[in-house]
Amino acid sequence: MARYWCGLCVSLLLLVGCQSAREQMLQDGYPPAYADGFQDGCSSGREAAELTVGRFRKNVPRYLAERQYETGWDDGFRQCEGMQASHDQRVERASFLDERERDWQQENARDMARAFRHH
Repeated sequence: MARYWCGLCVSLLLLVGCQSAREQMLQDGYPPAYADGFQDGCSSGREAAELTVGRFRKNVPRYLAERQYETGWDDGFRQCEGMQASHDQRVERASFLDERERDWQQENARDMARAFRHH
């Protein structure tokens, strides 16, 4: 569970920083195999959330042979898929609310125009 939160923090920091996830993880003391797996899994998780087919990054022989790569890939996939899906939902909701606001403003403008025509 601690790795989950550490990885999540790393992911969030990368959204605002210039350093790559892998570089940051290595600097924080993660094993290179875990950092490689996390980077590949994160990329694949974002693609999965966007329903993009055929863009997964996974070194399958390494995933099957190296426990740290496997764990990093799984952690990266879950975290980045969830963050991307959450982001997409927020964007979709904001778009829906903007559309409702535009509809309300248009309706309000029509009502005001009708009211002024009657006077």
